[in-house]
Amino acid sequence: MSGAPGGLHATGLRGDVKPQPGWTLPEPRSVCHVRHDDGSVTIVRRHGNPAGPRLLLCHGNGLAIDFYYPFWSLLADDFDLFVYDLRNHGWNRIGARDEHNVPNLVRDQDQVIDGVAERYGDRPTIGVFHSLSALTALLSPHLSAGRSGSLSAWILFDPPLYRPGPGDPDYDALAERSAGMVRRRTDRFRKRSDFTNLLSYLPLLLRAVPGASELMARTILTESTGTEGYELRCPREYEAQIIAYIRTYAFLVDFGQLPCPTKVIGSDPTLPYAYLPTFSLDHIQAVDYDFIPGTTHFLQIEKPEKCVEIMRSFLETNRLIQLPPDREDSGRPPSESRAQGSIQ
Repeated sequence: MSGAPGGLHATGLRGDVKPQPGWTLPEPRSVCHVRHDDGSVTIVRRHGNPAGPRLLLCHGNGLAIDFYYPFWSLLADDFDLFVYDLRNHGWNRIGARDEHNVPNLVRDQDQVIDGVAERYGDRPTIGVFHSLSALTALLSPHLSAGRSGSLSAWILFDPPLYRPGPGDPDYDALAERSAGMVRRRTDRFRKRSDFTNLLSYLPLLLRAVPGASELMARTILTESTGTEGYELRCPREYEAQIIAYIRTYAFLVDFGQLPCPTKVIGSDPTLPYAYLPTFSLDHIQAVDYDFIPGTTHFLQIEKPEKCVEIMRSFLETNRLIQLPPDREDSGRPPSESRAQGSIQ
């Protein structure tokens, strides 16, 4: 099943309770296991249209790429999708905590790119990365072999970068506070509904698409080992560890040395932040940057159609995806054109 309307169904009908929309994740077309230097394994799943341009998608800290289904389902008809989770997240097994660090995440990403090319053929590929995975792509030339830079383009959603302007908040202090909050977070639940009930009291998904809380519960929780109930797939200590050290690496990003065409799509810098502060990048001339008004760090779950529209417009304007001949000069807005065939 592909496309948002097809992936939506009514769930939870009970008495006079109103139907709540839910999201049904499709089975992948195939699965690829990428083994890393330390023995850990990343499970890559293939979805979408194998004849379309290839996209590689990953997520942010503490989340799972399946949580982004409201976003990437909109790409499934036209693109060949390869989705994967960061180490110690999502479908992947939990490994040693001391191996859960930014340099390993950067190397993992490079090796996933190589693993997909080896298994499915070395085709041009566009990286679509949110938050932490966007930062690891930017850090690839500094901390790894730079394989991420060989991608045809990067679409980076709300990367956690430190490029403040006058009057912006103290990033270091906020990172410490965020890490402390994550360490104290409730991480075990008797039922998934206990997790969604907790979310209902928090502003985290206030702007998200209907059904996002239930989707988050299904994709970032797993059955507890040894006890009844559910726990976070990515342990809270692992998530906090990344937040605490991420500021050390955010300084390394050099926007003057981007290895491929890059689009940065940010959340609304005027809104209260849900993760780390969002800095407008308007003052950095080397960056092709837009933000989506009215969105937080979860912009792909809040306004997925707008995210896809901006992304496709960038790819089409820069001739990074090939349009059908009858549409190239049609005069239609880029968002109304469908990607076909290949990446240029």
